[in-house]
Order: sequence, then structure tokens, then C-alpha cells
Amino acid sequence: MSAQRPEGTAQPVRRRRGRHGLVIVNTGEGKGKTTAALGVLFRAWGRNFRVRMFQFIKHTGARFGEQRAAERLGIRIEALGDGFTWLSKDMDRTTALAVEQWGRCREAIVNGDEDIVILDEFTYAMHYGWVSVDEVIDTLRQRPSTLHVIITGRYAPQALVDFADLVTEMRMIKHPYATQGIKAQQGIEF
Repeated sequence: MSAQRPEGTAQPVRRRRGRHGLVIVNTGEGKGKTTAALGVLFRAWGRNFRVRMFQFIKHTGARFGEQRAAERLGIRIEALGDGFTWLSKDMDRTTALAVEQWGRCREAIVNGDEDIVILDEFTYAMHYGWVSVDEVIDTLRQRPSTLHVIITGRYAPQALVDFADLVTEMRMIKHPYATQGIKAQQGIEF
């Protein structure tokens, strides 16, 4: 679903003259991939763009900080997953959820009802071979010319990197867990 505007605010602008839709990839071992995508989402929403975010790793029904904030603004973030992939006790189910979520994403991309579609932590689905990189690139080629698509996650496949218009690699220089054993904290990681 596209973001719903609070009553009394301007309607989203459908298409902006001169806009060229970009494929943006935020990848790498460092923090900030999802945070950067959310920054674009909120910036674009503030400009009356229609925005939609799909999350792949975060489990259905999750109430992470970004989801709570988006809900307050009337932006729907759609999570479909079963948590951290590497901890899955049922990889068949994990794979099926990723494939199902990709189906929703593919439909949103091709329909073009949004101005920006974010596929958060989607690179894992390609990295583990649950979703074909060729199918993803083919779908991205079919998107409306003004649609921006942002893909986040580690291990972005080289073919996706080559296809994308903008690729940023987050590099970890220092991390509180690795250096001090400080676990993930509310408001910082989730």
C-alpha cells in the first residue's frame, strides 16, 4: 500500500517533470544501509512522493523503531520474514517468505503506483539464491522510467552493482559490538 497522508495535507504528486528513476544500492559490511534508505524515504515523503518500503529479514508483525515512526506519519512499511536468516530453524519457510515478499515487490515495481520503492535487506535473498539476480534486473528494466528503487543489504551481487545507477558501500571501521561487546540498542539498531 502507498503511504496515506494525514487529512488536510497535499495529495502526492504523481510524476515529476524531468525526473529519471534511479536504481540505488546500499551495501557493505558497515552500518547505515537501511538508515540511508529511510532517510531518502522520509525526504521524498516530505516532498509529496508516494513511498513504499518492503523489509525482507524483519519478521512479520515486528514493531521496530522505523516502523513505529512510519506508522505515526501514515507510511506503511511491509515486513515479511522470520527474523535473522542465519538463525533460521526452517530454511524452507525462510526461503518461501523471501520469495513471497519478492512477488509483492515485483508487482509494486512493475505497476509503478509509487515514486520510490525500497527493498530492505533484499540482497540476502539474491545472495542465498532464493531469488534470481537475472529476474530482479529484468524486473528493474520493466519499471516505469520515473520510479526510484532502493535495495539494501550486504553481499550485493556484482550484476546488480553493475546495473545500478548509484551504489554506496558502507565500510565498518569500528563497531561497538566487535570492539566492546556492546549489543544492539533501541533507537540505534532497531
